[in-house]
Amino acid sequence: MFGCCRATKRLPWGSLLQKFVFQARPLSGADAATALRPFYFAVHPDFFGQHPVEREVNENSLKRLNGYLENLQKPGQKSHKPAQLTFYVRETNTINDSDTIRTTGFRTVHFTLDTRDLLSTVLDILNSCSLSTAHVNTAEVGMESKPHKGTKAAFDRPIKWDKTYYSFTGFKDPEEELEQAQKVETTIIPWLENNQSLANKKLTKSFPLREELEQLKNELADQLQLSDIRWQRSWGVAHRCSQLHSLSRLIQQNPETLKMAKGRTLLFTEETGMSASGHVMLGTMDVHHQWAKLFERLPSYTYLERKLLHLQERISHLLGGIEIVHIEEQQPLLTIEEYYRMLETFYNKLLNNRMPIHPRSLRCLKMILQSDRFAPRLHEMGHYIIPTLCDPASLQWFLLAHTQQARDNLKRKEELTFVEQELTTVCKDRSSLSRLYKEPSISCVQMIDCCKRMGTCVFPGTLKGTYRVKHSLACLKSMNINHVPLPPHGGDQDKILLQTE
Repeated sequence: MFGCCRATKRLPWGSLLQKFVFQARPLSGADAATALRPFYFAVHPDFFGQHPVEREVNENSLKRLNGYLENLQKPGQKSHKPAQLTFYVRETNTINDSDTIRTTGFRTVHFTLDTRDLLSTVLDILNSCSLSTAHVNTAEVGMESKPHKGTKAAFDRPIKWDKTYYSFTGFKDPEEELEQAQKVETTIIPWLENNQSLANKKLTKSFPLREELEQLKNELADQLQLSDIRWQRSWGVAHRCSQLHSLSRLIQQNPETLKMAKGRTLLFTEETGMSASGHVMLGTMDVHHQWAKLFERLPSYTYLERKLLHLQERISHLLGGIEIVHIEEQQPLLTIEEYYRMLETFYNKLLNNRMPIHPRSLRCLKMILQSDRFAPRLHEMGHYIIPTLCDPASLQWFLLAHTQQARDNLKRKEELTFVEQELTTVCKDRSSLSRLYKEPSISCVQMIDCCKRMGTCVFPGTLKGTYRVKHSLACLKSMNINHVPLPPHGGDQDKILLQTE
C-alpha cells in the first residue's frame, strides 16, 4: 500500500501544477515586459547611435508598440486597429564563449500585430524577429527572479551590461528604463515632496563640476572664437568636462589648426565630421588624431557648403520658391556629405520630371527632406516634410493643395511661440526656477499644455534649479532629481515629464 504512495509521490505534480496555473492565468503587463526583454535589447534605439535613420524608425515603432500593448491591457477593450511596425533588429554574437558581445549588423523586420491578448502579441513579436520563445513557452515569464528549485532558468547567462558602460557612453540603461516603466505612476506634488531634499543634495554636490564645466566652455569658446559649444546627447557633467579637457589638450598641441573653426558651433557627438547645419562634429569615441585631421579639412568644407547652398536654390526654383531648410530638432543628425547626396538625388528626380509650378507661388513656405518617409506630410508648425523618393506628380499636388494650410500653420506657430515664451517665464518665476526649458522633441502645444498644468499645482516650498520638460524617464548622476511626471488630461496623449538638472 505504501509502495503505491511512494510511486505516486514521484510524479512531477509540482511542475504540472505550475504549468497549469500559469496557463490558466492571463499574461500581465509585467510578464509581457519580461518576456520581451530580448526584443527590447535587439531594437533599443540607444544601440543605433551611428545609424540615425534606423534609430528614429525604432523609436517611432516602439512608441506605437507601447500604445498597442497599453490598449490590450485596458479593461473592456474589445476592438483595436492592427499595428504595422518596422524595426531594425541588431545581429549579435558572443566572442569565444566569453561574456563579450559584438554587434555584427542589423536586419529589417516588418510585421503586423492584430492580436487580442498579451501572450499572442508577445509570441508574434518574438517570432517575427526570429527571437527565441522558449522562455515564454516553458512558463518562465514572471518567475525569472525567483526560479523554482531544480528548474533551469530560460537564460543561463542573462544579457546585462555593466553600469559603467552606460555611464561612460551616455546611453540609457534598458534595465533601469524597464524598472521605471513598471512603477506605478505618481503625481507631481507627492513626488516633489519625497524627492526635494535629495534634489538639493545632488544640486549642491554638482556645483563644483558645473562651475568647472561653464568655465572650460567659456574659455575654449573664446580661445577658438566659436559661436557655441554643444552636446548631442545628455552626457553627465563629469563626462562633458572630460571632453572639454581633451579638446584643451588638442589646442595646446595644434593651436593654429584649431583656429580654423572660428565662428562655427562645436558639437560633441558620436561621429567626427561636418554636420548638415555646418557644425563641427567631434566624435567622443575618436582619438585626437581624428579630431586634428577634421580641423585641417575645414577649409575644404567651405566649398561643399557653397555647393549645398546653390543646390538648395535650384530646388527652390523648381518648386515655386519654397525654402529648403534643415531643422536639427526634427531630422536625424547627418553629415554634410550625406545631406548633399540626399539633395542631389531629389534634385535629379525633379529635373527629370519638370512640374508646372508658378515660380513664386510657394514663397515664404519651408520644407525639409527626409529619406525614411514614404509619403509627404504637413507639420503642425507649417513646414512640409517631403521624402526624397516622392513621386513628382504627387509632390506637386500635395504642395499646392496644402499651401493655405501651411501659411495658416506658420502664422499659428508665431502665435504659439509667443504664448509658450510667456507661460514659460511665468512658470519659471512662480516656482523660483533658475531655468525652465524643453527638449527639441517637445512641440509648442505640448509645452504650453505642460506650463498650464504646472500653473495649477501648488509646489511645496521653492524648487530652484534648472528644469527640462521631456517625454522619457531618465536619471543623470550629476543632476538633481529624475523626472517629475505631469500626466496630461485626455488619457491617450503622450506623457510629458519634467526633468531637473
